[in-house]
Amino acid sequence: HGHLNYDGRTDTQIKIRGFRIEPTDIEHALLKHPDITQAALTPTTGPTGEPCLAAYLTTPPGTDLDASDVKRWLRERMPDHMVPAAVMVVDRIPFTPNGKLDHRALPAATFAMKEQGRPPRTPEEITLCELFGEVLNTGRPVTLDDDFFDLGGHSLLAARLTHRANHALGTHLTIRDVFQAPTVADLTTRLTGQEGGARTGPAFAAGSGRPARVPLSEAQRRLWLQASVDGPGTAYNVPLFVRLDGAVDQDALRAAVRDVVRRHEVLRTVIAQEEGDAEPWQRVLDADGPDALAFEVAASSEERIEEDLRAAAAHVFELTHRPPLRVTLFELAAGERYVLSLVLHHIATDGQSVRPLFDDLTEAYRARRAGGTPGWRPLPAQYADWAHWQRHTLAESGALEDDLAYWKDALADLPEELGLQLDRPRPARAGHLGGAVPVEFGRDVMDGVRELARRERCTPFMVLHAALVATLTRMGAGTDLPVGSPVAGRSAEELRGLVGFFVNTLVLRVDASGDPSFRELLGRVRGADLDAFAHQDAPFDRVLEAVNPVRSLSRHPLFQVCLALEDGTDCAVELPGTARTYARVVDTPTAKYDWEFLLRDDPVAGLAGAVLYSAEIFEPATAQRMVRAFRTVLERVLAEPDGALSAVDVLDAEERALVVERWNDTAAPPEHRSVPAVFADQVTRTPDATALIDGDEHLTYQALDTRANRLAHHLTATGTRRGDIIGVLLERGTHLATALL
Repeated sequence: HGHLNYDGRTDTQIKIRGFRIEPTDIEHALLKHPDITQAALTPTTGPTGEPCLAAYLTTPPGTDLDASDVKRWLRERMPDHMVPAAVMVVDRIPFTPNGKLDHRALPAATFAMKEQGRPPRTPEEITLCELFGEVLNTGRPVTLDDDFFDLGGHSLLAARLTHRANHALGTHLTIRDVFQAPTVADLTTRLTGQEGGARTGPAFAAGSGRPARVPLSEAQRRLWLQASVDGPGTAYNVPLFVRLDGAVDQDALRAAVRDVVRRHEVLRTVIAQEEGDAEPWQRVLDADGPDALAFEVAASSEERIEEDLRAAAAHVFELTHRPPLRVTLFELAAGERYVLSLVLHHIATDGQSVRPLFDDLTEAYRARRAGGTPGWRPLPAQYADWAHWQRHTLAESGALEDDLAYWKDALADLPEELGLQLDRPRPARAGHLGGAVPVEFGRDVMDGVRELARRERCTPFMVLHAALVATLTRMGAGTDLPVGSPVAGRSAEELRGLVGFFVNTLVLRVDASGDPSFRELLGRVRGADLDAFAHQDAPFDRVLEAVNPVRSLSRHPLFQVCLALEDGTDCAVELPGTARTYARVVDTPTAKYDWEFLLRDDPVAGLAGAVLYSAEIFEPATAQRMVRAFRTVLERVLAEPDGALSAVDVLDAEERALVVERWNDTAAPPEHRSVPAVFADQVTRTPDATALIDGDEHLTYQALDTRANRLAHHLTATGTRRGDIIGVLLERGTHLATALL
């Protein structure tokens, strides 16, 4: 049978850091530099043993070319993985007699300190390097040339970095600055005279004092008003549960939950609004009072626990009298298996609150089980402090005026509703009845999203946002597409360990007109998202008032589709005496929007999550088709990002076969027959069936055929023969049909 020996590639393509690279692409880019006359790329091995690229350049006589400047110049034009690790300026580039690059004659690549990353020199550079390392948790010193996004940065961390940098250096960096200047060296140049919407408002500072009656935060106020309009319901419940396998000290757990409630005031806060009050305000209950804690133990079983959890999740909170937390310990087997249920109202929590909530609960339980009290450090601030700062300090400073002016312009003439076809008429008032379809796209898809994000200098969220826009426009939603998305709202360090409702909602408006390629669409999304992130401090309710769209109780204002991408790292819970477990969300049949894409970057499952939909206007089959279409579009644009949007097919192979082959199975042998002959056969088959309707006049096939024959005989009698041309001047009606037939 013989043997096949694989000796390598015959082209010049190489693989660096998981990317396939064509060196000639980089060489052509380098030759556009005004001071480079020749360029050659070759793979080599870096100081750490990792494969990398080395560039060899020649320059005109007398030109002093700095390698770092070349790398910075190239980084503005090429993805980071295509920027050589070493840049060598040589007198000449050696070639073999047949004109190929002589790799063996090239000098060895040298990696000086500044080639691998220059150390900081000025106080500002030292501070930024330290902040990069702290925010990104690099575990090693950061250099001037380290890239924020290569080190694992994303938009939330960029917001945290800019807040800390502005606080430490007295500057006004924005998220856009980080995206446009992702290295410490480049970001330092923006410390003086930043561009593009730098905020000048005050930064949050803990301990500034608060009045006796603290108003609701903007987000709480919006939720409170919405709940007042909708009436009692569960649409804004956040039900969490953890399985506890092992012995549980119920008294210690109850005490630990009270410790957590004592630590986080928002968990024992009710909404007060007395007669004559213009605004509702926060009333914090006494931590040791009987009303501050709702904790109970209930019996259940493996067969009944899912039903019990759904029942617990359906609890309707009375926010004016009871705190927004309800805890139930379900006992499945005495002393062996439990499920701990924590149901919170969204007015007191958000996605970033889950980690500190369970971290504090674990520490408190460990201390109480040992007979002590938790020894955690006091929180630097409470949620009410931040709410007071947001409603008064930030508003009085006028810092929101620029943000609101931006949103008023950005969302002008927004479509009232997307053009997606509904399965049922939209009800006059949304009831928030929902359903869910799981998303399990896998690691390969998420890896492709990350790779494209790196190449296009954006975030994975932006790639998913562009893919969702492509899906919606191909499904008939139009080309002016607003998508809502939550942002954490926790840029201040004092807020990181707090439980509370800090999240804000942005409206990301993208223009998909003109049949762009996906790469071009991604560029539009990147610009729109960065502009929105730069103005994220404006609360959604204030934006709603500024834009003032047409209101309707039947749909969410400004947008009906929401997209969120969360870090999929599991929230581990390790209560002493029980096995390691994880906090999970109870599936509940509620929907706040028409469509809500809740995605997560899971380290094991890849791109996962769920798509929630309004069951009042969409069937489950439609929701499943939407998820399949989203996956199909995502896979195709990742494979061919330069293809036009009109060429992106939303049908997968099975759906295409169904539409083209089964539903459209109309193949038939061709017939070469004249219209009069086909009409004559129809007269024979159904002479008394109605053939023509003209107002009140109805003609059967037989009557129409008789009229046509009479006219034909009349024409023949006048001498008309086959092939003669006869003009017809008649209005639309039975006479015209008779004459043409």
